Amino acid sequence: MNNHTLSDITVDTWVQGGPLSLNELTGSVVLIEVFQVNCPGCFIYSLPRAVDLHERYHTQGLHVIGLATAFEDYDKNTLENLQKLIATGEVIGETYKALNQYGLLSDGKLKWKIPFAVGMDRVVAETEPVTDERVLHYAQNFLPDFDKFSDEQKKTVLQQVHHYMTQKSMRAETFERFALQGTPSCILFDRKGELKDVSFGQIDYKQAMVEHFLAEKI
Repeated sequence: MNNHTLSDITVDTWVQGGPLSLNELTGSVVLIEVFQVNCPGCFIYSLPRAVDLHERYHTQGLHVIGLATAFEDYDKNTLENLQKLIATGEVIGETYKALNQYGLLSDGKLKWKIPFAVGMDRVVAETEPVTDERVLHYAQNFLPDFDKFSDEQKKTVLQQVHHYMTQKSMRAETFERFALQGTPSCILFDRKGELKDVSFGQIDYKQAMVEHFLAEKI
């Protein structure tokens, strides 16, 4: 795991509960819940779980922050749609379709509010040329076992990465810095502000991990 600290989390715009200086959160266990506005799984599974963790443990020193990002659907995963979500509970796109289908909306809006600080990752136009070096670095970053692949497997992966990077018009800074695989993801820091876990998807050990680091003394 890279030697990242809290200061490596980039928040371009605070939409709720900010601005926060992340470096000042040292002393708390910090859980960054990374989601996209157009991500049904984020709203069905991970955000409600993050709200639950916040409600259980914030008095014991857990600080949860929601970080909206965009690595696809750049027209939907926008600051404007995040602001609407926080202000009114309005959801869009695939999130709306899925939550509506499962009966999880009330008048087309979320039935619950996000109670913790929420910001938007810095998403910038991708202007850097796609070089072989960048493609290789990206593959090694995302696939820890890449160097053990056969030459044929490496070639296929590098072609896929090259295609992905060529068509990618935007770059989300925190998402890429922490080599996240998608959303939902969570990034966990201990009370010293040191990175302890980066995980993708619906993870069942999140609560145990939070309890473990809350119990640690600085």
